[in-house]
Amino acid sequence: MATGSAQLRAALPPALAESLDGWQEHLSLQRDLSQHTVRGYVGDVVSLLDHLVRRGGATVADLDLAALRSWLALGRTRGDSRSTTARRAASARSFTAHLRRSGQTAEDVGLRLSSPKAHRTLPGVLAADQARAVLEEAARPPAEDEDAADTALRLRNVLVVELLYASGIRVGELVGLDVDDVDRGRRLLRVLGKGRKERSVPFGVPAAEALEAWLTRGRPALATAVSGPALLLGVRGGRLDPREARRLVHAAIAAAPGTPDVGPHGLRHSAATHVLEGGADLRSVQELLGHASLATTQVYTHVTVERLRAVHARAHPRA
Repeated sequence: MATGSAQLRAALPPALAESLDGWQEHLSLQRDLSQHTVRGYVGDVVSLLDHLVRRGGATVADLDLAALRSWLALGRTRGDSRSTTARRAASARSFTAHLRRSGQTAEDVGLRLSSPKAHRTLPGVLAADQARAVLEEAARPPAEDEDAADTALRLRNVLVVELLYASGIRVGELVGLDVDDVDRGRRLLRVLGKGRKERSVPFGVPAAEALEAWLTRGRPALATAVSGPALLLGVRGGRLDPREARRLVHAAIAAAPGTPDVGPHGLRHSAATHVLEGGADLRSVQELLGHASLATTQVYTHVTVERLRAVHARAHPRA
């Protein structure tokens, strides 16, 4: 949590702090959410409980629908967007549901809390020729004076870009891969996604070639005693950090002239869009991306529809 949120949490009455601690433990241990997700949820509810204290509340029994609504309204007056308000409401509903299940309150006061639906924005994607340009630029022949360390890093960077686009996996899933998670014969990745749900994701021949080059000529040059089973390594031999992976993807995209800087998540969006445009069904793309809900995957149909409209406008004689 940010410093301000930590200070608010430290000032909470003991009873509220205890309820918050129990919910945080539930999110981490029972729901197995990522640290980033837990941090966001808890930050929202710290704000809610601080608001409750300012209204005179001291325990979760004092939390009612009026307090929830006034808290959201206060956020809107301070400039919260629709998406932020929707997220804060979801955090509050998760907290009140836990209070009811754990017997801390007689009813779930968040059940009647409504919030605006967040605007669904179309994800930024590369056109197929732009994605090809990025991958070709990343795989350009090395400089004549390239040493072994530079070669290893170049091969790793090529593999990062190839696998992200080939498989559509998230950056966190990518850097979490171990060598044994790769079935080189069948060209499959064993991926541990959100909620620690495991899925198998295929990848193509170019990514397989980049993988082979990394495992035979790149990884051995960087591997140290701290490398363990990690597939992708940083410059000091440890597991590749997600921030470094994002940085190198941005650099690879920027190196291809005329391509928008969509970042690593843009490669995921691009992969999903291009698979759909190639004729894949939505359920298959849902499985590929590891989405829990088909509704999340459906945003990609809007992307392809928008592109279809643009093509129609340019190409049809009576558009």
